[in-house]
Amino acid sequence: MNGPTEAGWWALPGRLADLLRRPVLLLSWVIVVIAAGWAVVPRLFTSASPYEGDSNLSFAGPSLAHPFGTDRLGRDLFARAVYGASTTLTATLVAVLIAFGVGTVVGLVAGYLGGAIDTATMRVIDVFLSIPSLLLAMVIVSVLGYSTDNIAIAVGISSIAAFARVMRAEVLTVAGKDYVKAAYGAGVRRPAVVLRHVVPNSLNSVLALAALEVGTAILAVASLGFLGYGAPPPEPEWGLLVAEGRDYLAVHPYVSILPGLALALVVLSTHRISTSFRKDHAR
Repeated sequence: MNGPTEAGWWALPGRLADLLRRPVLLLSWVIVVIAAGWAVVPRLFTSASPYEGDSNLSFAGPSLAHPFGTDRLGRDLFARAVYGASTTLTATLVAVLIAFGVGTVVGLVAGYLGGAIDTATMRVIDVFLSIPSLLLAMVIVSVLGYSTDNIAIAVGISSIAAFARVMRAEVLTVAGKDYVKAAYGAGVRRPAVVLRHVVPNSLNSVLALAALEVGTAILAVASLGFLGYGAPPPEPEWGLLVAEGRDYLAVHPYVSILPGLALALVVLSTHRISTSFRKDHAR
């Protein structure tokens, strides 16, 4: 029987060929890879400073030298968007990891133990789900203080309930499978059954949700930055870049529109990729 690694390598050419037959998905991957490159090695994409500007170039329109134009201080908007990717995407990654880690544990405990613990946990989860996630994140940031780090924590906490509900549902399904009952019949201890059978077979849907949550978290982090809950100026951050140009939309619309377009493309691309993962898994 082929192991996972061997099967994965043999399947790789077929997956690449399938990707080439789906141009929208391929474009989505290209956009996400570029955005990741902005976050990791921004100097490869621009030599301009995201902080220093030239007053003589105030509100210069898009050009080869300044693809996104410049702001009122003459700072290169493309450079600020590139360097802002690190702030926004790092906060997004932290938020998704918090939601995935805590939500998975909570859902596992509630689903597997059942009884009063499950009932009490799900009532708390229902309360969290009844509150709009962005509103809940705003309240949490207001308590913790305004910063990008606290935005990441707030967005992560506000998303825990969704992960917990999905994990609980998967655990309840897997726990009733014949192979789990057979493991108990063979004398396998409860912790071993959970780690060997229940958790691995319950994570597929949770991982699909995590992929989908990346785009939602990017939008939430940027929204809170737009509202002024994140990094203060002059730090580059995607939501803040859009907010800084809102007073000039009538005369210099590119100041907000181009960074906002970059943000929208990344969010749409992550959603497209996550949708493809879910469809492929469903097959």
